[in-house]
Amino acid sequence: MLATRRIFTAALAAAALALAGGGTRPAEAQSKDVVILAAASLKNALDEVSAAWNKQTGKSTKVSYAASSVLAKQIEGGIPADIFISADVPWMDYVAERKLIKAPSRSDFLGNQIVLIAAKDSKIDLKIDKGFGLRAALGNDGRLAMGNVDSVPAGKYGKAALESLGVWSSVADRVAQAENVRMALTLVSRGEAPLGIVYKTDAASDPNVRIVGAFPDGTHPPIIYPMALLASSTNPDAQAFVDYLKSPAGKPFFEKQGFTVLK
Repeated sequence: MLATRRIFTAALAAAALALAGGGTRPAEAQSKDVVILAAASLKNALDEVSAAWNKQTGKSTKVSYAASSVLAKQIEGGIPADIFISADVPWMDYVAERKLIKAPSRSDFLGNQIVLIAAKDSKIDLKIDKGFGLRAALGNDGRLAMGNVDSVPAGKYGKAALESLGVWSSVADRVAQAENVRMALTLVSRGEAPLGIVYKTDAASDPNVRIVGAFPDGTHPPIIYPMALLASSTNPDAQAFVDYLKSPAGKPFFEKQGFTVLK
């Protein structure tokens, strides 16, 4: 009985560790795979470009997707990985200030936009402008799906835009805050929220939603995805993968999803 309990406890501990790492297990970090910690909004493009790199080189990657805030905290906690791609500058600054990246490897890799989305069959029609009728469009009890406005980059960008347009105070009590932008997308896609704020690239990945309108660039900080090698990485293939992402072979995978490749 005691042995059985120990086995069960060990299994629970292993499962918890896997969840904490976003699915990246310690054994994977010991392999030759390039381990990437990437913002959730990169999933479609990065999955495709990783598969292409694997086919071309015979080498492989392991990618853990989550909110940039979660990934930065995991890096601070010592999770074994090679590359970090954040959805905003502040979370990359956070790990850089703690000397957890190889500073010369850092670059501003991608740009994006935030948009207001609704279900594909929704009749909601709004023009995004000063004081626009967002609260009324939510109806009597509808929620506005967003990433957490204090930590998730897409949530922070969204809140900044709504504040700039003078409508944040009217909807603050109606926001459904998700732990990452893909979860906000899912709430709208499944009809659990009539409206949501996500990246343009997220909206393009889900046929069950449509873009109601795009938020003007000047209403929020520039959306930049920085990328860097982690200070703890010793994998010689990590730099090769970064180079591939930025190469003429890698760029189209991101541009197809709606990202702007900066470097």
